[in-house]
Amino acid sequence: MSKIVRKERFSEKVVSLDIEAPQIAKMRKPGNFVIVKIDDKGERIPLTIAGSDEQAGTIKLVVQAVGHTSARLCAMEEGEDIAHVVGPLGKPTDIEKYGTVVCAGGGVGTAPMLPIIEGMKKAGNKVIAVLAARTKDLIILEDQVRQWADEVVIMTDDGSYGTKGLVTNGVETVINREQVDLCVTIGPAIMMKFVSLLTKKYNVPTIASLNTIMVDGTGMCGACRVSVGGETKFVCVDGPEFDAHQVDFDEMMTRSRAYRDQEAEEMKKPLR
Repeated sequence: MSKIVRKERFSEKVVSLDIEAPQIAKMRKPGNFVIVKIDDKGERIPLTIAGSDEQAGTIKLVVQAVGHTSARLCAMEEGEDIAHVVGPLGKPTDIEKYGTVVCAGGGVGTAPMLPIIEGMKKAGNKVIAVLAARTKDLIILEDQVRQWADEVVIMTDDGSYGTKGLVTNGVETVINREQVDLCVTIGPAIMMKFVSLLTKKYNVPTIASLNTIMVDGTGMCGACRVSVGGETKFVCVDGPEFDAHQVDFDEMMTRSRAYRDQEAEEMKKPLR
């Protein structure tokens, strides 16, 4: 059991949960994720670790209510227990000194990006964060990102905050004004696809952190498979980060819609 010790609501469908997980807090690195089961009969969902407090023995998870299980998790309150939290899983981010690193986060993708921004800055890089969302209310963790990034560029679809435009507009503006040595992108698959197409045009090496359907988290079930450079990879053990220019995002998005009808039915059930 992992107790929720702190809950913060970012928006109607996005919450931050600090949960007790002392061993994971001690071992986790940027890029790692956990598999969460709310109860013994629930489904497994992967959530990237957004931060940790080793002294308190807690990890931070940012959850968006996109399906029945994530909606149930968002509805949980401080003091309640999550049945199973397994991790840290996946390969950590390759943190080293690259030069200038652009970190492009879309929506809740900013949460798993935060420890990467911190790590890249501590490694001696110049870090430029491009945070994007549909509207101002969906921009999260801006203050925390500003603690580590040399510059923060805010993009909103409706122009309600920062500059009106897409994340790609912000990334391209940076690329056009200075040498960018690496781009890291985390967010919706469609966003990462177009960031990847943009950076490929400018020959900027790019890493994408993928969040696919997962079951066991050990590579045995094959549910999280993706095509990278024409080869089959498993996000849970080979990733979650891959060379974005080699990822078949169209196939990944098709697979992510495989259970759309079943999920729609599940969403009709009560959360409690």
